[in-house]
Amino acid sequence: MLELKNFVPEITVIGGCGHVGLPLSVMFASRGKKVCALDINKELINKVNNGIIPFIDEDLDKHLLKALNNNCFLATDDPICIKESNIIIIIIGTPVDEHLNPKVYELKNVINKYLSYFKSGQLIVLRSTVYPGTTELIYEMFKGNNLDVDVSFCPERIAQGFSVKELVELPQIISSFSENGIKRAKELFNILTNDIVVLKPIEAELAKLFTNTWRYINFAISNQFYMIANDYGVDFYKIYHAMTHNYPRTKNFPRAGFAAGPCLFKDTMQLASFYKNNFFLGHAAMLINEGLPNYIVDKIKSKHNLKESSVGILGLTFKADNDDIRESLSFKLKKLLELEAKKVYCSDYYLKEKNLKNFDNLVSEEELINNSDIIIIATPHKKYKNLDYKNKKVYDIWNFLEKGGII
Repeated sequence: MLELKNFVPEITVIGGCGHVGLPLSVMFASRGKKVCALDINKELINKVNNGIIPFIDEDLDKHLLKALNNNCFLATDDPICIKESNIIIIIIGTPVDEHLNPKVYELKNVINKYLSYFKSGQLIVLRSTVYPGTTELIYEMFKGNNLDVDVSFCPERIAQGFSVKELVELPQIISSFSENGIKRAKELFNILTNDIVVLKPIEAELAKLFTNTWRYINFAISNQFYMIANDYGVDFYKIYHAMTHNYPRTKNFPRAGFAAGPCLFKDTMQLASFYKNNFFLGHAAMLINEGLPNYIVDKIKSKHNLKESSVGILGLTFKADNDDIRESLSFKLKKLLELEAKKVYCSDYYLKEKNLKNFDNLVSEEELINNSDIIIIATPHKKYKNLDYKNKKVYDIWNFLEKGGII
């Protein structure tokens, strides 16, 4: 196996073994760049150095093997790779705390941790979503430590699971504080695509937040419409079909369902915080989307004696045909049902091999169907389409089974 002492990286990706960092590292490496994926998770480091992608991402394994075979990729926990690289990409964003305020200090803490390894002349690229103004804050932080570096914000834009396709097909947004920074960021991402959009750092930061917030609000519109139709005993999906059938102005209207994951809620709340909590549309979207599990439980409770019923939750990941459980609303649904139902069973096709901590009621699809009086399709994995539900009561807000979504 390749060792760091025999490897001189051109690019180091901090947070390089995660859902954002690994695809980016691998795609640069598969195109001939020497890339170090710096991470603190030794288990992930060992897996990727042995050619194993630790999450679902279409065709990424082929590109990882190509990069490994060409001695262009190495995962490590040794930060000396930062000092040896001319380009540092940082995959650390700004999450929100329990009061929905951005935690900018987490990014600053990581940079401070590795500060002695940075050197003047490097290009520093922030890749994860950040609170507006963070790029300038980091730029001033390096300046204050007498490091003359170019700092860029070049936001990640891929749909999880499709990085190989989208990293080379989607336009890359780049930004920096100098013409040289723009030039270097453009040269970097030209390795992946020639379709480059140049913005100021604050514009790029807002472009990323606006995009995710726009998507979150669109999901909230569908979920609110679903609740209105459902409360009047009307099938939302018949209306949905009428609205979208051969009608171009509603072609992007999403179906109802859980709007979750590590970005949409968080980024909407960051934008609200940035706008001094005057972003009423964003807060309304949050109340609708986060309230959907409560709505479902209340509606089912009005029709069934849950204290005497076992309920099965089918699907735990935050999106269909993926293995990522981060911020999944299925877990909120589970907690609510544990207060109301006699027994709660959970199953997910993509988590069979996962060791979920503190999770003792994860069962097979067959066992869930056999033991549940009521089944809720929380995540519409394609594998669930042809299951034999044995005439059990199935609640399907996505209309995944095409039998209507009325609760």
